[in-house]
Amino acid sequence: MRRGVWQGLLAYTIWGLFPIYWKLFHGIPALEVLAHRILWSFVALALTVAVARPESLRTLLRQPGRRVALYAVAAVLIGVNWFLYVWGVNAGFVVETSLGYFMTPLVNVLLGVVVFRERLSKAQWLAVALAAAGVVYLTIAYGAVPWIALGLAVTFGSYGLAKKKAPLTAVDGLTLETALLVVPAFAYLAVLQSTAQASFLRVPTQTEVFLVAGGLITIVPLLLFASAVRLVPLSIIGLLQYVSPTIQLILGVLLFKEPFTRVQLTGFGLVWAALALFAADSLKNRSRETGDRKQAPGRRN
Repeated sequence: MRRGVWQGLLAYTIWGLFPIYWKLFHGIPALEVLAHRILWSFVALALTVAVARPESLRTLLRQPGRRVALYAVAAVLIGVNWFLYVWGVNAGFVVETSLGYFMTPLVNVLLGVVVFRERLSKAQWLAVALAAAGVVYLTIAYGAVPWIALGLAVTFGSYGLAKKKAPLTAVDGLTLETALLVVPAFAYLAVLQSTAQASFLRVPTQTEVFLVAGGLITIVPLLLFASAVRLVPLSIIGLLQYVSPTIQLILGVLLFKEPFTRVQLTGFGLVWAALALFAADSLKNRSRETGDRKQAPGRRN
């Protein structure tokens, strides 16, 4: 299990450090960066699947229409999420992007209630209320909705919902998703290139290399995460997921010198309190379920 913990920690650490990487493309339109990320992620994923698991490649090519439609929805959601993230980072909103990923677990809870009719405990409802209070407070204090944070949380939470119903592994699923996005991404890059509006081949070679390497940067933490979830309990993965937005917040404040005022601290504090309450309640419920399972063999009905 120790190996899985380290793999999960490394995956979330890499995701947390992503703002440093995407800042390298400051000045390049976010949509163009997104198109390159999709293109080179697809190339890296397709090569990985073809070399490591060629049987999976054959399976991907035989997906029924309904399954492809489900992955098309997931593809759109992750594409919008990637765009918001890259745009937010390069527009100077790293702190707000971190808020989005702090909020994602609570969005997942709400989606579970709406879609799967799941019931929440009083503590979980209180956690949702605290998070909502944090967003409302920030909206009133700044006179604007933190739409980047909300957009990231909703798109990634909805993406997780789509993946919950999807049968393929994380790597195979993302390969299919990028395959569905790669044609419009390539077409967009081709149009930019033909009209001399593309940054590629017109920026320093180092930047071009980083654009191409964005595909590898995308799949490395995914592969680490896919391995980690098979080795460690989901409760540990649930705690590790807060590593990424925490690193992003630190980077935004200390490295990129974004403001973090008392108002933001109050708003974030309400969300953090919600997460702490939610995590404590989840751990309590899992401990209770574990205890029930241990007692079950000795029970007599």
